[in-house]
Amino acid sequence: MEEQQAAQQGSWIEPIKQYFLDFGVLKDNPMEFWAIQIINFLDMAAYFSMISIITLFLTDNIGWNDVNAGYIVTAFTMFVTISLFFSGFITDSLGIKASLILAMIIQGVTRFGVLMCGLLPDLPGRQWLVILSLVLTAPGMAMTQTVFQAANKRFSTTRSRSASFNIWYLVMNVGAIIGGLMIDWVRLVLKIDNSYIFAFATGAAVLSILTAIVMIRRETQAGKPETSPETSNQDGEEAGRKEEKKGAWQIFREVTAESAFWRFIVLMAALLGVRAIFLYMYLLMPKFWVRVIGPDVEMGLLQTINPVLIVIGLVLFIPIANKFNVFKMLVFGAIISSFSLFVLILPYNWFSGDVATAFFWMSVIMLVVLSMGEVIWSPKLQEYTAAIAPRGQEGSYLGMSMMPWFFAKLLVSAMSGHMLAKWVPEGTGENLKSGHLTFWQSPSALWLILFLWALSGPILALVFKGWLTKGANLDPPAKKEKGE
Repeated sequence: MEEQQAAQQGSWIEPIKQYFLDFGVLKDNPMEFWAIQIINFLDMAAYFSMISIITLFLTDNIGWNDVNAGYIVTAFTMFVTISLFFSGFITDSLGIKASLILAMIIQGVTRFGVLMCGLLPDLPGRQWLVILSLVLTAPGMAMTQTVFQAANKRFSTTRSRSASFNIWYLVMNVGAIIGGLMIDWVRLVLKIDNSYIFAFATGAAVLSILTAIVMIRRETQAGKPETSPETSNQDGEEAGRKEEKKGAWQIFREVTAESAFWRFIVLMAALLGVRAIFLYMYLLMPKFWVRVIGPDVEMGLLQTINPVLIVIGLVLFIPIANKFNVFKMLVFGAIISSFSLFVLILPYNWFSGDVATAFFWMSVIMLVVLSMGEVIWSPKLQEYTAAIAPRGQEGSYLGMSMMPWFFAKLLVSAMSGHMLAKWVPEGTGENLKSGHLTFWQSPSALWLILFLWALSGPILALVFKGWLTKGANLDPPAKKEKGE
């Protein structure tokens, strides 16, 4: 019995130990890789601090109402998404260092513009200058993301590739943690204007430029150059491969003609309600917390819960991640994340007699539940994509999956201001305390509607499981081997 327990314990500890040992291969990477991680940290800290405060900034500092602030954020996020379609070409043309410096110059200048609009209330046309600054910063943000992806590949070897992307993801989440803490440091410790968060973001852009100038000295591929199919195969194979190359339009027609593709798109659409919860984190939650819990709410602390738990959860989840069916884990995790919104529907007096205290702890529990689900379903989403997509079309499937998400972001962002104006207007906290709000007038009604949308998707996915998984082997490796 003791030997069996020891073996079970070892089966859990070994993968975690191996996870950290795998980072040892990062010694293969040049200094330029670490420059990218420094910039990744600075940029993510700046981004998450800005995006978490943007709706409050637009209303409290600039004077836009909830509805117009929602429209502005919609325009901003849509321009970032649209810019992503073109930023890759610019990155490939200019190179990593030049593209990164250009992207950070754009972001630094536009962030400074937003800062000035916030600090100078008498600045002529500042409401429109804020919109212009946010729109103009979008190409810089998009280019930064494409540079990160290209640089992580360029500055890592074949042996260190997986560990390099893992460390990039971890650094990104650490940056998100610092960004959240920055909000509380500005608002609650220094007790200064929200605008100064953009001063921090501007400084991060300047430091990123200096890091790129000093530390990125070459752009050659780390390790041995990776050979392409055209150069690695024999002449006959090379000719065959060239003949098999297809144009983008032909690939599009072939992909959309396959039933597997439409099953994939249906599942992506079903999960939109769950994925949209992360939009609420910056579109709805900041004002919900301020107007219900109070202006001194530790908003930054709340915003850090998710990235902290994701970093911890991904490491602890590794030993069991591959022991279950991919589709079941995907749906199970999505259902858990859906129920994070259910926490906010419960009567607040179950948690505390004080409205502010009750909703603070309800928010903490909500974020914990959301993160638990995300650790389960988020990694499995890409695995499902790889499993259901025909060989050689994984990239097309992943790219096309952004279509429903694009329209969902557009809808949710545009409606966010209307939702806040209806269910979370100024004075909501006082009205909850006095009992003047019915259920359908309170924020609970908003969370109920969003909860039902989020939960309905995974439930429908379970109902149509047979169709959605047709032709794909989503069982764990052990079961696949037994099947064989």
